[in-house]
Amino acid sequence: MDTGSASAFERMGTLGVEEEFYVVDGDGRPTSGSDQLVYGDREPPEPLSGRIDHELFKSVVETQTPLIENPGSVREHVSAAREALVDHAESYDLQIAGAGLHPAAAWRELDHAEKPRYRSQLDRIQYPQHRNTTAGLHVHVGVDDADKATWIANRVRWFLPPLLALSANSPFWNGFDTGLASARAKVFENLPNTGMPGHFSDFAAYDAFERRMVEHGSIEDRGELWFDVRPHTGHGTVEVRTPDGQSDPDVVCAFVEYVHALVVDLAERYEDEADPTAGDAGVSGSGGAGSHGHAGGLRRELLDENKWRAMRHGRDADFVGRDGASVVDLPTVVDRECDRLGVEGLRFLFERESGASRQRRIREERGIDALCRDLLIDEHDV
Repeated sequence: MDTGSASAFERMGTLGVEEEFYVVDGDGRPTSGSDQLVYGDREPPEPLSGRIDHELFKSVVETQTPLIENPGSVREHVSAAREALVDHAESYDLQIAGAGLHPAAAWRELDHAEKPRYRSQLDRIQYPQHRNTTAGLHVHVGVDDADKATWIANRVRWFLPPLLALSANSPFWNGFDTGLASARAKVFENLPNTGMPGHFSDFAAYDAFERRMVEHGSIEDRGELWFDVRPHTGHGTVEVRTPDGQSDPDVVCAFVEYVHALVVDLAERYEDEADPTAGDAGVSGSGGAGSHGHAGGLRRELLDENKWRAMRHGRDADFVGRDGASVVDLPTVVDRECDRLGVEGLRFLFERESGASRQRRIREERGIDALCRDLLIDEHDV
């Protein structure tokens, strides 16, 4: 049975970054090229050897960085993986694009992967999976205790909608403007076991849930629990899966900086509390996004509401505060979190043009062909 173990949680503060990209042709349009990149006759260059795979569609590929020991070297590892992927694709006359959804991807016209795992998902899930042309960014932060990781994952949930709002980079799906800032998040939520997870009292509760889902045939392995955040019982990490895919590596590094700082800060708070599980059952704590009160017990319905606001409005979203009563806007969240954690990446993200706005502007001003070219990652510094 493919489930994990509490023993996987051994190290605190390590990092891993997984990025999903679109394999595109010379015109920047999605193509079924990942079979060549993953199974072709050319070994992917370092550091991608053994760290590249295709996703559900043959037009989507995922890369993984090696284990990152030093948070200061994230930019180096992310850039190296991207440069290797671009070089590998070019050897097959293909290109790579980054976005939450590719604006020119028509799911009915694209080939699904032949990998048995994905064929099984298509058969089991049917229509929602058949049209799942999404691409995201996943950040892993190592945690040295399973209960601590579960506690952190509970509290990270409130911060995910602001992260989604900052990452929103998918206004177009299947060729039309959805009116959303992140249509990827909504398309992906049509799958089972996605979206905002519920609260788990401790690791034993999460582990029992994971095992029960496998035993009952709801999922085939732990990797099919596709929640926005989860204790990863194989890697021993808290995995944040909220952001849209990106073309600009600086944007990726800003998200990694914040997620790492947030998880490490919560780990320290866990250690400082005499009874870390106290107050988990209901809404607790006081104040807005900058307060240090508990957020683990905020009703899931309110967390879902916050996520909807992020999907729909992106940078213009405001959110139900962690006390369940107040409302806080995105600029306030950004300022408070940067000041609280001593990071600057969130301000960089907020001050630059959003991915959703940029895509709409380029399509309006220069058309879909220009937009496809703009999403190519070799158009940006790698």
